[in-house]
Amino acid sequence: MEDVFNVDNVNVLYGILLVLGINIVLVIALLIIEISNRRKINRLQDKYDRLMKNSDADNIENLIINCLEKTEMIIEKNKEMEAHLNELDRNILNCIQKVGIIRYNAFDDVGSDLSYTLAMLDGNDNGAVITSLYSRDSSITYGKPIVGGKSKYPLTAEEIKAINIAVKKHRESYYV
Repeated sequence: MEDVFNVDNVNVLYGILLVLGINIVLVIALLIIEISNRRKINRLQDKYDRLMKNSDADNIENLIINCLEKTEMIIEKNKEMEAHLNELDRNILNCIQKVGIIRYNAFDDVGSDLSYTLAMLDGNDNGAVITSLYSRDSSITYGKPIVGGKSKYPLTAEEIKAINIAVKKHRESYYV
């Protein structure tokens, strides 16, 4: 019996137990890593399934290719729409955008402000000013062309006022 418990045998036994203990610790660590990896893979699979859920593509590469093709189509359509909007912006400058009107009594013997001056201007302050003068005996209407907010014909105080009203109202509504 003494041979079984000699120092050399005990050292070998301790060595075997130490190696066995290290192996057990390593196996437990590997099991923990395996469980962690399975969870990560399951989460990744769930994300992949959600990504591919409503897709006709059979893999993520085809899905990305489809998205890129659609993106290129959208970019092209946006360029077309932007060009169309720019054309509309240029055309709008030539449309009547600014209107100012004032009513007044042109003559002392007529009441009710039956005379008026109407200014109609585009985005470049080009257009016309129309004045209608009412008296008991007659009514006269005339117009003057406006270019850049000015006319080559002399403007009355009422015509200048109507032009200023048109420009001012447009500025106020534009910057509100």
